[in-house]
Formats: sequence, C-alpha cells, structure tokens
Amino acid sequence: MTPGIAKFVFVMMAVGWYLVRYKYTRRARREKVATSARGLRENTLLLISLTGLGIVPFIYIVTAIPHFASYAFRPAQAWLGVFLAVAALIMFRLTHRALGRNWSLSLDVRENHRLITDGIYRESRHPMYSAFWLWAVAQALLMPNLVAGFAGLIVRIRRRPPD
Repeated sequence: MTPGIAKFVFVMMAVGWYLVRYKYTRRARREKVATSARGLRENTLLLISLTGLGIVPFIYIVTAIPHFASYAFRPAQAWLGVFLAVAALIMFRLTHRALGRNWSLSLDVRENHRLITDGIYRESRHPMYSAFWLWAVAQALLMPNLVAGFAGLIVRIRRRPPD
C-alpha cells in the first residue's frame, strides 16, 4: 500500500458513493413529497457534511494542503481504511436498497411513505448514519493528515440522527 493508492481508494469510495446514490436520487425526484424538513438548518448540515467528507479531503488529495498537519504514512493503517471503505459502501448500498422509493437526500416524507423495518433496517435503527461513520473513519485511516483525515469525523459529531 502506498499513499497514492490510499488516495485512489478514497476517490473510488466517493465515486461508488455517488453511483449508489445516483439511481435513488433520480427515482426520488419522481415521488411526490408530503412533508419536508429541508430548510436552512438542513441545508447547512448537508453542506458541513460535504465539506468534511468531500471538499477538505479532495483539496488534500490534489494539493497536499494543509502540509503542517501531515504525518508519516502507515500501510497497515491504510489497509484498515480500505476494509472500512468497502464496509461503508456495502452498508450504504444496503440502506438505499431497503429504503427504495422512501429514500431522500433530506428528511422528506413521501406520499405512501412507510416505516422500513426489513433489510438492513431489521438489524440497525440508523444504518445510513453508520455508513457515514464508517466512511469518516476510513477517511481518517486513508489520509495521513490530521485535518483532511479527521474532517469527516468532526462533521459526523455535529450531525446526529433524529430520535
């Protein structure tokens, strides 16, 4: 494992995340929304998540900035990150498959919405949040930079699942 391969794995994780979400985003646009929690607060939280889990790490991948926060690359640590990245993508895919037409980017309730209790939701109350946490930990393990690596963990602390 090299730093370049670890960065490549992170980029592929982001591509995989996008590919999983693309199909469901297109489908969600066709479903009528009954109620939505989308507003300034929700949009701000989504932007914060995008910053920590996407923008900051991609800046690091392209520019190695911030230089002061870099530390020695550890191949074993990166391999653990690869394992968690794969687990995050699998869990993310399972959540989308279980939610089906009920999925939405924001906290939306669709017409004919139903509570999902099968698939991955039979095992976990908030599996999509678990997938995001796995992503954030994988990011921290794949990127030997205290800012870029841990940016995903910090934003996950601020955005908790609803009870």
